Formats: sequence, C-alpha cells, structure tokens
Amino acid sequence: MSEKTLRSGAGQGRASPTFQPPQPPGMTPVLQRNIRSLERRRKEEEAQATLQERLAQAITNFTGSMRFVYLHLAVFGFWIVANLGWVPGVPAWDPSFVVLAMIASVEAIFLSTFVLISQNRISAAADRRADLDLQVGLLAEHEITKIAELLAAVAEKMGIQAASDPELAEVQQDVAPEAVLTEIQAVKQTEKERADGRVPA
Repeated sequence: MSEKTLRSGAGQGRASPTFQPPQPPGMTPVLQRNIRSLERRRKEEEAQATLQERLAQAITNFTGSMRFVYLHLAVFGFWIVANLGWVPGVPAWDPSFVVLAMIASVEAIFLSTFVLISQNRISAAADRRADLDLQVGLLAEHEITKIAELLAAVAEKMGIQAASDPELAEVQQDVAPEAVLTEIQAVKQTEKERADGRVPA
C-alpha cells in the first residue's frame, strides 16, 4: 500500500495507520511532566555539589552497603584470629588488640563525620522541598478562597440559599500561616505543661 493510499484512506475517515501509545494508568501528561522536572532538578543539584560533598556521599553510600560489612568481617576476623595465634606461621602483632581498637575508634569518628555531611545535604534538600510544599499549599488555599468567593457571588446572584451558609464566610477568608503556626505552638506548649503537671488536665 502506497503512502498516497494511506493518506487518502485517513482523509476518508478510515483508521489511521499510526496511533498514540496508550498512557500508563494514572500517569497523565501533567504528572509525567512533573516527574521529569523533579528528576532534572535532582540531577542539577547533584551536579552543583562540591567535590568534598560528592566524596562524602560516595563514602557514606559505600559504608552503608553490605560490601562494607563483608570487608570488615574479613579484615577484623583475620586480625582477631591471627593475633590469637590460630594461624600457623603468622606471628601476632597485636595480641592485646589495642591497635585494632584504636583503628576502629578513628574509623568511627571519620565515618560519623561523613554521615553528618551527607545528612546536612539531605536536610538542606528536605528544607527546600518543605518550603516548596508550603508555598504550593498557600497558593492552592488562596486559589480555593477566590473560587469560593466567585461561587458565593454566583449563588447569591441566582438566589440560592446556600449563599447564606455561615461557613462560606470562613471559606472566603485567606488563612494567615503565621497565625496557624502560633496556634499550633500554643497548643503544643499547653499539652507539654499539662503533661508536666503545671496545668490541670
């Protein structure tokens, strides 16, 4: 079948020889775009990391793997067995295991530092995402408030009784985030004082 025949068939309402692949269930184009945007943002943040941060992250990833465990089992196991005199022909170089304890202590100090460096980067990224979530939430709340105002005006214009619902007046008011945080802190402080016995239950 020639290309001309295919085009003429499509022009006459017949099924096209090509079609769009089906979308995965629950994966809308907007969701796919957001996933790609977040993945691109993550790669940009990784590219902006300094050499020290990348080194610390690589060490943290290795120390958190089973290869690190197996390596320590082999090295420490041989160290202990050899210094107990159980390996023929190998003289004991650390019979009291003082050197082994010192090595393990120094290693723990450095590994803890590397883990803290990685945790600081993760915490900074989590703070940025939390700020983004807060901004998106506040924007969504503001948009919903404006929609509620518009719907209330339409209902009042059409004489719908729902427009007199007292809860609609609250919905039409923007939420002050600082007031919400103050109230949350006050409630937590009261609960803490009540748990300490300073405030009667």
